[in-house]
Amino acid sequence: MARLYSNENFPLPVVEELRRLGHDVLTLQETGRGEQAMPDEEVLEFARKEVRVLLTFNRKHFIRLHLQNPDHAGIIVCTFDKDFGELGRRIDVELEKTTDFAGQLIRVNRPQAG
Repeated sequence: MARLYSNENFPLPVVEELRRLGHDVLTLQETGRGEQAMPDEEVLEFARKEVRVLLTFNRKHFIRLHLQNPDHAGIIVCTFDKDFGELGRRIDVELEKTTDFAGQLIRVNRPQAG
């Protein structure tokens, strides 16, 4: 089980699937910070202080923040997938690969159409 923090634009159905799979997921909205246009640096700092891996679709900005300062509890950057359940399961597979996410950047991409 991982402790996760979902960024504002992260879909609730993915959060719910991750919870169903046993993960402790806190949403930005649940912290009372929704719709406040929080800077990405503040979102990542909150996740770091709470020792939660950040979930986001905002790949460009959070990859940049990771490269500038990898002192965080972990970042999972995802590509959008309208199959929210499947996205949740792909994230779960990546989470099962390690127990220490500190300073890690994990990419979860939508499978290529074949």
